[in-house]
Amino acid sequence: MELRNKTIVVTGAASGIGRAMATRFVAEGARTVVCADRDGEGVKAVAREIGGHGVQTDVSREADILALIQGVEADHGPIDLFCSNAGIGVGGGAETPNEDWQRIWDINVMAHVWAARHLVPLMAARGGGYLLNTASAAGLLSQIGSAPYAVTKHAAVGLAEWLALTHGDQGIKVSVLCPQAVRTAMTAGNPDGVASIDGMMEPETVAEACVRAIEAEQFLVLPHPEVLTYMRNKTNDYDRWIGGMRKLNRRFQG
Repeated sequence: MELRNKTIVVTGAASGIGRAMATRFVAEGARTVVCADRDGEGVKAVAREIGGHGVQTDVSREADILALIQGVEADHGPIDLFCSNAGIGVGGGAETPNEDWQRIWDINVMAHVWAARHLVPLMAARGGGYLLNTASAAGLLSQIGSAPYAVTKHAAVGLAEWLALTHGDQGIKVSVLCPQAVRTAMTAGNPDGVASIDGMMEPETVAEACVRAIEAEQFLVLPHPEVLTYMRNKTNDYDRWIGGMRKLNRRFQG
């Protein structure tokens, strides 16, 4: 899909990957870029800086996502590309409190579900559209030290796959972004964590990978190319891969 003259929405756009995406889409000649984030002041500042539109949106609430979609379509016309990018991290294992599991589930998974629920029928009725969902390499591999993050990112990848195979014949294109460590607020307190084993990537580099993938209408967006090798190792010999991940767990969890 060509980005020029398109109407694009990016959630989690007040900082990090979302901000870099929105900035890059404007540079690519998008007609309208709507930046959404729970941080209302922050996202409006980004929108002013890049010449977009800022909307305060809490993606953990379906009503907010519906209002965002309805507002953009009413004010700016049909949404061509919706980037469901907002996400959070929660550490811990099965002992993590239920409320933390629920919050990360709502933001990392249900926000994608709600966006698709309300937008796919509109896109299908007009012949197509594009969804870019941000997951993580953790959704293809796993996440040392965080069961909630690993589980929700796996679910996000699974949902993106399902949307692509179910709605592709209706003209709905889907990409899922699966980077390793990116220099954002999420990694600020742990720059040497396991996700950065292949280096810490800048958000602008991730945004570039997204643009290239959207142009090629490519499903899997892997800014860190090493992830593809890890995926192949995993499927080639699952038990050996688990053994390698246990070594990694010992190294980083000590």
